[in-house]
Amino acid sequence: MQFGIFSVGDVTPDPTTGRTPTEAERIQAMVTIACKAEEVGLDVFATGEHHNPPFVPSSPTTMLGFIAARTERIVLSTATTLITTNDPVKIAEDYAMLQHLAGGRVDLMMGRGNTGPVYPWFGQDIRNGLQLAIENYALLHRLWREDVVDWEGRFRTPLQSFTATPRPLDGVPPFVWHGSIRTPEIAEQAAYYGDGFFHNNIFWPMSHTKQLVQLYRNRFAHYGHGGADQAIVGLGGQVFMRPNSQDAVREFRPYFDVAPVYGHGPSLEEFTEQTPLTVGSPQQVIERYAGMRDAVGDYQRQLFLMDHAGLPLPTVLEQLEILGGEVVPALRKELATGRPAHVPDAPTHASLLAEAQAGAIDVLDPATSGGTR
Repeated sequence: MQFGIFSVGDVTPDPTTGRTPTEAERIQAMVTIACKAEEVGLDVFATGEHHNPPFVPSSPTTMLGFIAARTERIVLSTATTLITTNDPVKIAEDYAMLQHLAGGRVDLMMGRGNTGPVYPWFGQDIRNGLQLAIENYALLHRLWREDVVDWEGRFRTPLQSFTATPRPLDGVPPFVWHGSIRTPEIAEQAAYYGDGFFHNNIFWPMSHTKQLVQLYRNRFAHYGHGGADQAIVGLGGQVFMRPNSQDAVREFRPYFDVAPVYGHGPSLEEFTEQTPLTVGSPQQVIERYAGMRDAVGDYQRQLFLMDHAGLPLPTVLEQLEILGGEVVPALRKELATGRPAHVPDAPTHASLLAEAQAGAIDVLDPATSGGTR
């Protein structure tokens, strides 16, 4: 199972000091955090994509390419790639290029985002959001698997004899997760293609998460990709830890109370009761997250949001030390116990290449230009 972190790249004032980091400081902090994640033994670093203040990660490929040059092992992902407002041709080429530069350590999470005004900024209509997600991904899927594509759709100009370059590394496209917190059609889309489904449940009760994940699992099996328990599932999470739980609550409360994402709403106690946010000791986090599979079954990826709400960089790095040093090793052991042998791990470039070479999946032949084998 993979454990990692994701960042939304918010530029938020520290409520305890009143200081707001500059955009340059926040961008460099995200790079430092990604490198620290590898150092402490985590598997994945993912960045969001936003095109509006107070967020800075408008160009995930630039950031992930920079991080790729400074890391060796960690998988680099997106916490959302806006499949609705990005041109699928540009996605195909940008992430294939990143895949080559990172030696295959790349995957993507497709999503529609949570900022309505982004649609007209990029020439689209939010009322077409779901149709855009479906049509654009259908084209992207082909662009990575066919050397020459003829295509015509509703939302972009037609393609005639088009070849996206570079071709995917080793002929194996990056693995794709489809992220959604409320839309059954996206769970259906993930199941149809046999891709992963990521439910970023940081604001939702587990009853809701369980329902949407189960829909994806059932449809994954329906489309013949394997048993329902073999579907590829990822979850989000939020934690803040200190050795003493009371200290964790006392330190985190000022950040929670005024955070743009959940401040001025339910109390910290109400929010932690209703959602996966866990503020307390490392053992409390271990117990809470070990129980996630009771709701969703054995799953493949757990990502935590750690660097938000104005938390200063030294505090985030301390949190990563605790996460990597105490929490994740215990969770790896706990969640491996009783895991059936037929339940797959999260796909990686190496595992997908091995499957392709064994004939289990279609893959482009990098030595030819004649399509798939």
